[in-house]
Amino acid sequence: MTQIKIFDTTLRDGEQSPGVNLNQLEKLELAKQLERLGVDVMEAGFPASSQGDFDSVKQIAESVKNVSVAGLARAVKSDIDACREALKNAANPRLHVFIATSPIHMEYKLKKTPDEVIDTAVEMVKYGKQFFDHVEWSAEDASRSDLDFLAKIIEKVIDAGATVINLPDTVGYTMPREYGAMFRYMKENVPNIDKADLSCHCHDDLGMALANSFAAVENGATQVEGTINGIGERAGNASLEEFGVALNIRNDYYPYHTNLVLKEIKRTSDMVSKFTGMTVPGNKAIVGRNAFAHESGIHQDGVLKNAQTYEIITPELVGVQSNNLVLGKHSGRHAFTDKIKQLGFTLSDDKLKEAFVAFKSLTDRKKEVTDDDLFAILTDIQTDTSNVKRYTLVDFKVQYGSSDKPNATVTLNTPKNDQQLTDSDTGQGSVEALYNTLDKIIYEDTQLTDFQLNSIGKGRDALAEVHVSLTVDGIAVSGRGSAQDVLEAAVQAYLNGVNRAIYQVKAI
Repeated sequence: MTQIKIFDTTLRDGEQSPGVNLNQLEKLELAKQLERLGVDVMEAGFPASSQGDFDSVKQIAESVKNVSVAGLARAVKSDIDACREALKNAANPRLHVFIATSPIHMEYKLKKTPDEVIDTAVEMVKYGKQFFDHVEWSAEDASRSDLDFLAKIIEKVIDAGATVINLPDTVGYTMPREYGAMFRYMKENVPNIDKADLSCHCHDDLGMALANSFAAVENGATQVEGTINGIGERAGNASLEEFGVALNIRNDYYPYHTNLVLKEIKRTSDMVSKFTGMTVPGNKAIVGRNAFAHESGIHQDGVLKNAQTYEIITPELVGVQSNNLVLGKHSGRHAFTDKIKQLGFTLSDDKLKEAFVAFKSLTDRKKEVTDDDLFAILTDIQTDTSNVKRYTLVDFKVQYGSSDKPNATVTLNTPKNDQQLTDSDTGQGSVEALYNTLDKIIYEDTQLTDFQLNSIGKGRDALAEVHVSLTVDGIAVSGRGSAQDVLEAAVQAYLNGVNRAIYQVKAI
């Protein structure tokens, strides 16, 4: 069976999703999990775009060793130089350089003639090839490009040293038959096409990203690009977990396979959802909470008699567990440490102690501690930026009745000489009262732009998880907080966002 390589761009294209802002620690944890998932190539970021992105790519390149790490670059020498520097310590570095090839992009965005675009592409591929064994070249907006021109430029960039040719459906415009035909045309009309892998990169603006990816594979593509949970700009990218599982389930139809470790899918999806604040829809294929739920009486009866009547995918295949009690209040440090390793986390001694204290505190309030609960604790601790944290919650109170306007009182530790401040305010609801109070204490100018509330697990004692989007002194950030009390989770999320903005400024 032919291997289809998986090119994951969750950390680059995925992070371009509106409202998503990952810090370096979160990107590193995601990179480690993507390595466990078994992706072949990981696009860690766009090094030339900012110092923060450069540092993240560099840190990831130095930390993961079993996957090729790629950096994105425009067809500009300075971009390629930034990739070269960020990836210099990678075990298997890769350059991903792109330039637009559609008439509308060349005329209005690049303001170049087709011949000038060819010359630039060839020059930059040659330049990048001096530093990278693997150079992927992308024809931005390939699906709206002239096929003869595309074939011409592809032949020349392969001669210049490109080892992968990517033909993106950049704006999610094309249909599967059209997209497949483009790949077939290149296979038949580019004389040296056998010297490079063909790759597809599909966006989901018309809901065709996954179908187009399969159409590309059917017509010669040997690499599929996408993201976990299908996140990305606008409507997102092809969902890699859907592609990997579909190939596995329909191996009777497709003579292809991937190196994805399917049992790591659920954990990877949960981590992406938690860090980005982009909740997975309940009806999402493979990883949605309803993916293995059956409400129809006929369906339930069939599943009880034989699961294959209505279940083509077993929950265990993608790492969905039964969420039984995993640890309790009498569990010791040794059992806790073993469970952390099972969940795929590697913590320093200090963070291990912090996690154990948080776990013990949770067992005092919660009867059953599940994998989801531990996952929430561990991801928060592993990506904590407490070394630069400026605001911490000391105490809060909310007075509220059905006929009264909520009044909140909050006490924070603040940065000015470790000063502790207390203030009060009101609001139309309890959360607004708390946030109005926080705004009176916090020195920075903050504006809330989005608020999302979810539960971790099930039952009355489930943890509440809040995600917020903020602007802090003009910097767009996201924050998250989890606690058994919804209001406490809301406060922690707000403070987390403010502290992340401060961390971001200090990192720069």
